[in-house]
Amino acid sequence: MRRSVILAVAATLAAACSTVYVAATASAAVACAPAWSATSVYVKDNVASKGGHNYTAKWWTQGEDPVLKSAQWDVWVNSGACGGGPSPSASSSPSASPTPTPSTSIPTGGVPRRALIGYLHASFANGSGYVRMADVPADWDIVNLSFGEPTTATSGDIRFTLCPVAECPNVESEAEFIAGIRAKRAAGKKVLLSIGGANGQVQLTTTAARDAFVRSVSAIIDKYGLDGVDIDFEGHSLSLDTGDTDFRNPTTPVIVNLISAVKSLKARYGAGFVLTMAPETFFVQLGYQYYGSGPWGGQDPRAGSYLPVIHALRDDITVLHVQDYNSGSIMGLDDQYHSMGGADFHIAMTDMLLAGFPVAGNPDRVFPPLRENQIAFGAPSSVSAGNGYVAPSAVQQAVTCLVKGSQCGSYTPRSGLNPDFRGLMTWSINWDRFYGWEFKNSHRPFLNGL
Repeated sequence: MRRSVILAVAATLAAACSTVYVAATASAAVACAPAWSATSVYVKDNVASKGGHNYTAKWWTQGEDPVLKSAQWDVWVNSGACGGGPSPSASSSPSASPTPTPSTSIPTGGVPRRALIGYLHASFANGSGYVRMADVPADWDIVNLSFGEPTTATSGDIRFTLCPVAECPNVESEAEFIAGIRAKRAAGKKVLLSIGGANGQVQLTTTAARDAFVRSVSAIIDKYGLDGVDIDFEGHSLSLDTGDTDFRNPTTPVIVNLISAVKSLKARYGAGFVLTMAPETFFVQLGYQYYGSGPWGGQDPRAGSYLPVIHALRDDITVLHVQDYNSGSIMGLDDQYHSMGGADFHIAMTDMLLAGFPVAGNPDRVFPPLRENQIAFGAPSSVSAGNGYVAPSAVQQAVTCLVKGSQCGSYTPRSGLNPDFRGLMTWSINWDRFYGWEFKNSHRPFLNGL
């Protein structure tokens, strides 16, 4: 069809749909929910009324007039005309801790074609200093809040709190922090809860721990109005049981339960749910040589243990950004060892995910490549942020090689050209500020012009 015809048909259908909707709401005898209050806190799925209409909250809100904030990307949805007092089943006040239900309340729209992703130290202090949410520059497309951590390694009960004032004297109030998140989201940015980290060991050994994980993470998402989660399991969080040798059909409880928990979260929040992962090379690319303690040259049972998680969730992952830092030498698809310190390491490690590879040398068990737009790689923002720092020029050389096939040096990517390569991740936003925003100022213009 020609574009003019399509537009005419669309306009006719839209007018018809609008007429049906108005007629239906005008004739419905829907009771009004409790009146909206500027001082009350509302969370996802709470309903309030104003001006003869009910409004349903998409996420956490306070003081945002539903009449003025019910456009497509605003916090309220106009649920239609109402009349009379609240229905017998209506709550007299907003729920403080609602039970999340499947929805598509998180705005869709995704991340930009070229994304800049960074971690924000929100729950702890270190030498880089605290950065308030409102002060995070707009150059960052995804902000991963570090970290949600469990009450115990096997509880599955994840908690997140802002850095204590004693450690972070300039920390904002929780209300200011939430307002900062809302502002980021209103500007089209994504804010995620990063779970785990170096100190947050998460081992979902039982279904009870799995269910606690889903409940507690959902509560944090709802409380702060987040877009999704980042899985940053390190240390001993993931490990394969003896005999669990097929990444396509895992049997280890901590693996199976994590997959199930993340799928539950995705189902709960719908298509707008953003899922990122930040595994270390040990848990991913090392799987080319070793996989757990299986028969094919197995060693540490954690080797390659992220592969079954990535594979099972490959249709749900928004961005996978492996940590190309704090790593030993890893064998690439050229069967040569690659070490940190230059563009070569980033190219070889990322190429493995874009091309796919046999796991533990078994040609019958090939880890399939992910989509180009699911792949980024992680680099330290400064010399203080982690081992493996390289100058911005080397990072950009690696990206140019992966995207355009030029400046590749001695390594030829098996994946060919990857024009939809997603972007760059860094640890961390705080360290980047400490060093005068070198990472952001170098790579944001580079990605924009790629």
